[in-house]
Amino acid sequence: MPLQPPTLADVLAARTRIRDHLPRSPLRAYPALDRMVGAQVWVKHENLLPTGAFKVRGGINLTSRLDPETRRRGVITASTGNHGQSVAYGAHLFGITAIVCVPEHANPVKVEAMRDLGAEVICIGRAFEEARAHCEALAEERGLRYIHAGNEPDLIAGVATSTLELLEDQPDIDVILVPVGGGTGASGACIVARAVRPSIEVIGVQSAQSPAAHDSWRAGEMVARPNTTTAEGVATGTAFELPQRIMRELLTDFAVIEDRELLRATRLMIEKTRTLVEPAGAAPLAAALDPALAPRLRGRRVALICSGANISPAQLAEAMALPGPARGDA
Repeated sequence: MPLQPPTLADVLAARTRIRDHLPRSPLRAYPALDRMVGAQVWVKHENLLPTGAFKVRGGINLTSRLDPETRRRGVITASTGNHGQSVAYGAHLFGITAIVCVPEHANPVKVEAMRDLGAEVICIGRAFEEARAHCEALAEERGLRYIHAGNEPDLIAGVATSTLELLEDQPDIDVILVPVGGGTGASGACIVARAVRPSIEVIGVQSAQSPAAHDSWRAGEMVARPNTTTAEGVATGTAFELPQRIMRELLTDFAVIEDRELLRATRLMIEKTRTLVEPAGAAPLAAALDPALAPRLRGRRVALICSGANISPAQLAEAMALPGPARGDA
């Protein structure tokens, strides 16, 4: 039986579960971003949550609902970083043993954070798909609860609480730009936006160097694509069925941005918001400044979901060495 997408009622229930464990993330306006984008711009600062990423919302919601026997056996997941942190954080809160399988060259900042939360981290494979295959085999072998990075309604309902907060704080938003890797964030945003005000546009943003989610959405079927982006927060070589099903029905549009522009936008976000941002978290700003999308946003009320802050020293050095976007100081 296919997994059922979460509803607004599920998102409201998720908020009740996580509110004692997470602070509400701020929604802030920056005149410099208004000027650059040519719109009224607000940033939803998920990068200021305890793990430095929005996915912790889903990890807490899911692990809080596990039954005692499942908690006793433990959980396992595969991740490029932020999803693994979310599971590790939730497992730590509720006394659950957690294993996270990551690619061999995973962001060391995220790997260290998962270990600090008590998770066992297994570095295996050159890309996420190889780490996931090992994870699924290990889950079967040890009888662990496998937490898929995208096909989990409780994860989607949890991360959707970010958009719920956003629209409570600024109910007249016209457009929401959200990064897409597997698509939990974008699908959650779609569910809330459609329920609150159907005219809100939700636009996903993915790296051109890892376009599997975009290409699957565009084709209307699951496709695999090369996965070479340096922005691991939006990195996946294959699409996830449940987020894709939601996005095909509810997502307004999809932007695909080159890695170089993601890094330029990272530098710009750090400079203008005075907060630490990883390339995936800067993806919405990169899309808002892209000539293909920028004209659609001018004069409108635009929210950028800054999904994470977990930038590696190498990524930070690369981003800061680049000049800002061409329109950045216009």
